[in-house]
Amino acid sequence: MPSQHNSISRPLLTRILAYPRSFVWAIATLTTTFFFGSFGIVVAFFLPYRLRYRWFSLWSLSLVWYARILCGVRWEVEGKEHIPDKPAVVLSKHQSAWETLFLQSLFIPQTWVLKKELMSIPFLGWALKLLEPIAIDRNNVRQSMRDIVSQGSIKLEQGRWVVIFPEGTRVAPGQIARFRRGGFVLATQSNAQIVPIAHNAGEFWPKNSFLKYPGLITLRVGKPLSTCDRDPDELLKSVQDWININSAAVSEQSDCANH
Repeated sequence: MPSQHNSISRPLLTRILAYPRSFVWAIATLTTTFFFGSFGIVVAFFLPYRLRYRWFSLWSLSLVWYARILCGVRWEVEGKEHIPDKPAVVLSKHQSAWETLFLQSLFIPQTWVLKKELMSIPFLGWALKLLEPIAIDRNNVRQSMRDIVSQGSIKLEQGRWVVIFPEGTRVAPGQIARFRRGGFVLATQSNAQIVPIAHNAGEFWPKNSFLKYPGLITLRVGKPLSTCDRDPDELLKSVQDWININSAAVSEQSDCANH
């Protein structure tokens, strides 16, 4: 995959301090996850969906706030005024776990398209089941497409945002992955708008890394796109270009701010 720019260079002291700060974050996260995954599940089981969603979103947002307080991972949102009043299909860049947590505060309530293996994880998987995600089998592409369209259409009718990471997996900053069609087919068949999301979270919360680095994540919300009488592949190309260009742009902002 071609590279768009280099990762942020950090002073030695910043890299050293990232270890104890990230360790404290991990302890706080494990404690909170155990609470919400045990006592929290019992509480949520008796709640209606929207209250259940808000209950578990406290867990997600606590992890984001821990990272801000303990590790210096701050954020700003550009284009918040572009978020439509009616639930839509949200298509986001996927660089880290940060956006999977933070987006829950922007699009309420929401459901996600995720790999079904996550449902088997103790505590996390149990909580996910109560939030009724769209769990797909990545090894069965045809069935996954049917599940996304059929279940996603129902969720939209129920007033839930559908959040999809069209790259299908986390992609390191500066790299580009092929987008998958599921979210675009869902949007066109349900006549739902598409809201594109670009960001640079992977610069400070890297994938497959224990470390969290201080800095400012910029999340950019694009103008919603109408899907009426639009071709899914045409939309895919347009949204893919917008997300990749804007993700690179906010990463460049981070590079300039750190020099």
